[in-house]
Amino acid sequence: MSPMRVPEATEAADYYFTYIRQVPAGDVRVTLDSQAGTLLGVFKGISEEQSRHRYAPDKWTIRQVLSHINDTERLFVFRALWFARGFDTPLPSFDQDVAIASAGADARSWHSHVEEFDALRRASVAFFATLPVEAWDRHGTASGFPFSVRALAYMTAGHAEHHARILRERYLQG
Repeated sequence: MSPMRVPEATEAADYYFTYIRQVPAGDVRVTLDSQAGTLLGVFKGISEEQSRHRYAPDKWTIRQVLSHINDTERLFVFRALWFARGFDTPLPSFDQDVAIASAGADARSWHSHVEEFDALRRASVAFFATLPVEAWDRHGTASGFPFSVRALAYMTAGHAEHHARILRERYLQG
């Protein structure tokens, strides 16, 4: 079954394998679903006050990190939807710094970011759970690079894991 096969080098640009390699072998749909509970546990353990923390003056606050995770999940899943449904128009790039500057992440409560992640992930899980088998192999172009729907699902899980690890190692230590 296609969702169980790890993406090959032709399914995403090299850079994105930073995220893909963080996903365990097996059905990525199961990973996305189980990861939701794990990450929600981490996020719910962070207080409103902690969520304002930056580990260095030029780094994002924890609120901004979760806002970025949420934005990127939306982006990857939108791209997966676009390609899975057979659209072939290339999609534009996404600049995370432009997005975070306009997000107003620090003006919102931490609780609202956590609720947003929960809702987004449930929607992502539902989307990937209902894809026809043949959709997983469909490809398209975004940011000038080729992507498969399968790679985008793996990137969704891997990107969230990547940033959760950074939160644990750099923001929540001590």
